[in-house]
Amino acid sequence: MPIYEYTCSDCELTFELMRPFSEADKDASCPRCHNQARRIMSPCFALSRDSSGLTSRVSGSGSSCAGCSSSSCATCGH
Repeated sequence: MPIYEYTCSDCELTFELMRPFSEADKDASCPRCHNQARRIMSPCFALSRDSSGLTSRVSGSGSSCAGCSSSSCATCGH
């Protein structure tokens, strides 16, 4: 089951909910203040393991967050 990230516009709490795909767009209630929260895009990354067993981060194409506009994003580090 996927984990979705939400942020509350009232108290600014960011939290995660595990929900089925069918409930991805349903409203979420903030666990702190119980007001409506909106789903946000979570930055994601992948790890790769080489033949020696060392892991490294795999860079993807495109932006990692809505704030990305250069090679050095202050929001997500992309």
